[in-house]
This record gives sequence, C-alpha cells and structure tokens, in this order.
Amino acid sequence: MADTMELHQVRYFLALASTLNFTRAAEQCNVTQPALTKGVQKLEQELGGQLIYRERQLTQLTDLGKEVLPLLERTIAAAQAVRRRAQAFQGKDVAPLRIGLAPSISVSLVLDPIAEVSKFIPGLHVELREAATDELIELLLGGEISTAFVGDMKDIPPRIDDWPLFQERYVAVLAPTHELAGRTAISIGDLRHATILQRSGCDVLPKVRDLCFSDGTPSLGYCSEKETHLQHMAAAGFGVILAPEHMPRLPELKAIPIEGDPIWREVHLLAVQGRKYSPAMDAFIKVARLRDWSLGPVARRRAEYFSRPQLVSAVA
Repeated sequence: MADTMELHQVRYFLALASTLNFTRAAEQCNVTQPALTKGVQKLEQELGGQLIYRERQLTQLTDLGKEVLPLLERTIAAAQAVRRRAQAFQGKDVAPLRIGLAPSISVSLVLDPIAEVSKFIPGLHVELREAATDELIELLLGGEISTAFVGDMKDIPPRIDDWPLFQERYVAVLAPTHELAGRTAISIGDLRHATILQRSGCDVLPKVRDLCFSDGTPSLGYCSEKETHLQHMAAAGFGVILAPEHMPRLPELKAIPIEGDPIWREVHLLAVQGRKYSPAMDAFIKVARLRDWSLGPVARRRAEYFSRPQLVSAVA
C-alpha cells in the first residue's frame, strides 16, 4: 500500500462496504456523497484496482474489494486502539512501568513497592523482564525498560543513576534429606564436597569461587536459567543452591547459613540519569529508595557482619 493512503478514505470504503449505498454511506461518515465518492476513488488508485462495482442501483464489492476488506477493517481497529491507548495514557488511566531484574534478583523484592505505587496510580501496568546486568543496562539506555534491580556490579556507565538499597547474605538451600541438612551451619569445607546447582548468569558465582574455593573448584552439577528448575532439582536431592536470603523457596526446601557468612552482595536500583520520569516511574523510584529494606531476615546480621573489619576486607 502506498504511504499516502489516508484513514478517512478507508473509513469511506468500509461504510460503503457495509451499506452498499453511496447516500447512506455518506450520511454515516457525515460527508457529502461527492466527497465520499472521491475518497473511495483515491483509495482505489492507491491500491491499484477497483474496489466497488456500481451498475445502476446495484452496488457490490469487487473481488479485490472483498480481499482487502478484512485487512482495512483491522487497520481502522488498530488506529482506534492506538487513539484510545494514547488518550488513556494522557489521562493517567494507563501508567506503564517496565522493570528489569537480574537473574539473581527475585520478583518478590518488587512486589511490595509495586503494591504501594498501585494505591495511588490505579492504572499501573507493570511489565517484568529478566536479563543479565549488562543487557539490562543496554535496555535502560535504549528506553525498553524504566528501571532495573541488579546485584553487585562494576564499572557503572556514567549515564546510569545507581542507588544501593541493601546488602544480604547467601545461604545454602537444600532438601531435608540431603546429608548436610542436619547442620545448623554449613562450612566451606562441606560445600567443597557438595554438588552446587548453578543459576545461569548468576552474579555471585565468581564471588563464591574467589571467597570460598580459592584452593579448589566447586562441583557444578546442574545449570538452569530458571530458579524454579534448580529448586525442584534441589528438592529431589541433586545438590545445593547458593541463593540470596530473600529468595522465596519451595516449602520442602531448607535454608541453612554458611559458617562465617562469607558470601554477601549488595542490591542496587538503576535508572537512566537525567531522563524524565513518568508518574509511575517517579513514584516507584521514590518508594523503592525510601523503603526500609532492613525489615525481614535480610538485615538481622547485616550490621554485625559489616562491622567486622576482617570480613569487610574479604568482601571488598
């Protein structure tokens, strides 16, 4: 179709196709009959063929008219949907918010802030997207997501605003039937002989190797992009997951501390610097930054842990 085809020409043709009467179609479109006829003729020129067959009092669609009718109906429907969407957005009836999550960040972290924002933005429409941290930054810069939650990261681009939210330790998640399940804490030595279930793109695995396995390599038995897959594997007794303490887990799994709490990470909130926020984005950023993330199990040992100089130097 040529670029100069106009929506009013399509509307004239659809009215004529439904009434098969030029006079009634013109009345329906609130235009004169000559104007309607001229519009349909221009549409025929654009499409390169006759759409309406007219003989005395008989008006019918040609084969081409019948062929393009459903396509043109969808064109008008799409245009109307776009108009309604734009009106709803301008009227704040729809407030899109696209949030990126690094693979080690559970969606459970964003549920309370989303619920808080939805109280005063009823049209909040949230889209969640999971990707590696580097990819999330590209999505942020490209405008495909509004904000992102990531774990420890290095070399933050200058255009990215970075707000540290909280620190949390990693724990060992395993089945009650696992040979280590009876321990009150699991030592690094125990982990060296255990099979570790690895999350693809996990930002903590390099830290695990550096801090816990400097004189050896953990046994990495299984790998998956989905946390639920690994949890079911762990529940079946195939190994141990090293997971953030906030991570929701299957009820049949146990979370056991690692002796000395050697593995910690900081969760960050990212957004593009200087970019104008939508009302939903502005509210979400404020709620996330003002939230007391110390509530719950994450921070009960945080102050004690990070006050120990020897451990601060180990994590740095």
